[in-house]
Amino acid sequence: MDNGHVGETVLVTGGTGYLAGWVIVGLLQRGFRVRTTVRSLDRAQQVRAAVSEEAGGRAAGVVEFAAVDLLRDDGWDEAAAGADYVLHTASPMPFGSGVDLITTAREGTRRVLGAAARAGVRRAVLTSSGVTADAGAPDTPATETTWTAPSGTPLRAYPDSKILAERDAWDLAAATGLELTGVLPTFMQGPMLGTPHRPGTVDIIRRLLAREIPAVPNIGWNVVDVRDIAELHILAMTSPAAAGQRFLGSGTFLWYRDIARILRERLPDEAAKVPVRTMPDIVIKLLARRNPQMAMVRPELGRTRLVDSGKARTQLGWHPRPTEQTIIDTATALIAESRQG
Repeated sequence: MDNGHVGETVLVTGGTGYLAGWVIVGLLQRGFRVRTTVRSLDRAQQVRAAVSEEAGGRAAGVVEFAAVDLLRDDGWDEAAAGADYVLHTASPMPFGSGVDLITTAREGTRRVLGAAARAGVRRAVLTSSGVTADAGAPDTPATETTWTAPSGTPLRAYPDSKILAERDAWDLAAATGLELTGVLPTFMQGPMLGTPHRPGTVDIIRRLLAREIPAVPNIGWNVVDVRDIAELHILAMTSPAAAGQRFLGSGTFLWYRDIARILRERLPDEAAKVPVRTMPDIVIKLLARRNPQMAMVRPELGRTRLVDSGKARTQLGWHPRPTEQTIIDTATALIAESRQG
C-alpha cells in the first residue's frame, strides 16, 4: 500500500460501473479515502461487496456514498465537498440504457466537473474514449493531438456522446481554472467485480463461450485491460506531468477471430466449441438494416484501428499487461460466474 495518500479523498462517479469498481479498488489499496456516487443508496451494499473481492471487507466498509443523478443538479456540490480529487468515470452505455446518450453524457460531465471546480479539487480526471482521438485514416495511428469530429448521426450517438462530453470538459476547465486530465481508453476487457453480469464490452467473449453466434464478424478492437485503465486513471490523477493532458490507454489490436483462437488454444476444455469461422461481410450488412448493434459495427468491417499509447507509457510509466492474458482472465471470470449461476 502507498501510504502517501492517507487522508486524501477521491470522489469517483458511477460506483456501480465496470471501470469504477477497479478504480475504487486501486485507490483503497493506495490508502485514499473514497467517496462514490450511485443513483440510489440501495446500491451501496452491492458496491461494497464487489470492491471487497479485491480490496478486502475492511477497506470496502469505509467507502462513502452519495446518491446523485447525472441529469439532476441536486447533491453534486455535497458529493464533491471536501474532495481532493474527482474521477469522472460515469457515462451511459450504448445499449439497454434507455437514455439519451448525448444529453446524459454532456450534462453529467458539466455537473460533475462544475461541482469539482466549485469544491476547489486539486485535479479532476475525465474518462473519455479512444474514439475521441480517431485519426480517421487507416494507416495513421490515433494520438492525443487528434480531436475527432462528431458525426451527428443517430447510429454514432455513443461515440458522439464521448466526443462532445470531452470537448465540454476542456471548455469548462478553461473557464473555471479546473486542473483537468483526460484518459482515453480503447476497448476494455478484463474480469468483472461483483455479480450479476451486466451487458457490456465483455459480451463479445461471453457470446463466444456461450456459442450464441455461429461465426465471428470481420471486426476487431484495440483491447486493453480494465485493471490497467484503472491504474492509468490513478497515475493521471497523481502525476504532476499529467496536468492538462490527454492520455490514450490501449493494448493490442485483435480481430474477433484472434480472440476466438486465443480462447480455444488457452482454454481447450471450456472453449472447444467457440466458433472460429469468419462471418461473411454481407451478412452483417443485411443484419444492420434492422439491428442497431450490427448497424454500429458495420463501418468497422475489415478496419484495423491503430492507436499510439506511448505517451502514457513514457510520461506516466504506465505498463499494461499482455492482451492475451486479459482475454483469458475475462473468459475465466465469465466461466466461473456461469457456473455459480
